[in-house]
Amino acid sequence: CLGSVAAGTVLGWTSNISEALKASELNDIAIDEDSLGWIGSFATIGAMLMCFPIGSICDLIGRKWACLMTVVPFTVGWLLLIFASNTGMIYAGRFLTGLAGGAFCVAAPLYTSEISQNDIRGTLGSFFQLLLTVGILISYLGVRLSILCAIIPIVFAVLFFFQPETPVYYMKKNKPQDALSSMQRLRGGSYNCDAEMKEIKDALDQDATVQVSFFEAAKTTASKRAIFICFSLMFFQQMSGVNAVIFYTGDIFESAGSTLISSTATIIVGVMQVVATLVSSIVVDKFGRKLLLLASISFMMLSGFLLGIFFTLKDRKVLDSDGIDKISFLPILCLIIFICSFSLGFGPIPWLISAELMPQEIKSVACSIAATFNWLLAFIVTRFYANLKIAIGGDSTFYIFAGISLVGVAFVLLAVPETKGKSFVEVQALLSGQSVPEHHLEREPKDGIDNPSFKEH
Repeated sequence: CLGSVAAGTVLGWTSNISEALKASELNDIAIDEDSLGWIGSFATIGAMLMCFPIGSICDLIGRKWACLMTVVPFTVGWLLLIFASNTGMIYAGRFLTGLAGGAFCVAAPLYTSEISQNDIRGTLGSFFQLLLTVGILISYLGVRLSILCAIIPIVFAVLFFFQPETPVYYMKKNKPQDALSSMQRLRGGSYNCDAEMKEIKDALDQDATVQVSFFEAAKTTASKRAIFICFSLMFFQQMSGVNAVIFYTGDIFESAGSTLISSTATIIVGVMQVVATLVSSIVVDKFGRKLLLLASISFMMLSGFLLGIFFTLKDRKVLDSDGIDKISFLPILCLIIFICSFSLGFGPIPWLISAELMPQEIKSVACSIAATFNWLLAFIVTRFYANLKIAIGGDSTFYIFAGISLVGVAFVLLAVPETKGKSFVEVQALLSGQSVPEHHLEREPKDGIDNPSFKEH
């Protein structure tokens, strides 16, 4: 997940340098408000276009090499930004870095889910979002750190090159010995891999006996429910307004008239985001996905409404300047609550739960489509947030985001199943509304050493 740092730098790059860009501090290039909107959103266009083909690439060359290939567009994109002489080069750089970030957002969670044991799958899956927020924080530190942003993908490539391909991929390619070697490398020399290897083989054998097209496989009850849940979570993740907050944090503080310097406030929000995501990675396998999602979107809704109220009081002249000064702490408090809540649940879990819920026969394609949908919504929010704010006001904009989050609370409560600690078979049975066979409920010891390995599987 170190490559997530690289993806995070792409997401956060415009947050704290909007004023610097408009002041022509990037190689003396003149940038107006409209150009700034495109600079923010070109990354999401690149990510959106790459999400679908990356699923096929993962199946063709493997999860490991799919992650490694993102280093090329990452590096070229950052070099274009560093040495840009016009806005066209900036657009191209943002597009390429977005392309790489979008690819990584599909390939890395897929890799992580396929190497993880059931009881720590949530924690490992959360590391993706954790290091994404670290990347966002690094990019918050200023335009001059673009060189560091270009180095991060190269460091990732050097370190990740020595990691194994996933056992699932090797088994899909009919290379059982390579799969066993990979599993042994991941689990340790004294670990008995028989149970996990058998579970992977059984799942793939079951898929092979069916041999149906994606559209046929997507007609099953489990597939339809998984697709509906995953797409809905992606919708609520983006339409809560999170990318408007991440991309335009500095602008929000400027327009709120906060007494705190916007660049400082942005860094504070970034630090809190990292801390909250770290907490999430620790507790996700303890409290479960559903509880964290519910708490997350509830507090996002609350902070969105409070932020809307602040802008109503300020922009509609309900309070005078003295009154506004007395509550100038509210924007930073609301954004900290929003970002922390997002990072605890709706940041990492929709990506994690997509990999957990999707049946194997549609996982690569369905996760890619879901990610494409996610980035499309991210483009809409980042490109038109400023326009919407001008058209209907900052308060109404955040009321809309909060209203959508309110609907999200009801959706999580009624439609999202708990997948904590459940095997693939159990999750699919849950989605299908079937009972789980008893022999699937016999769990292996957590240390996995010298255990009989699913004898009744």
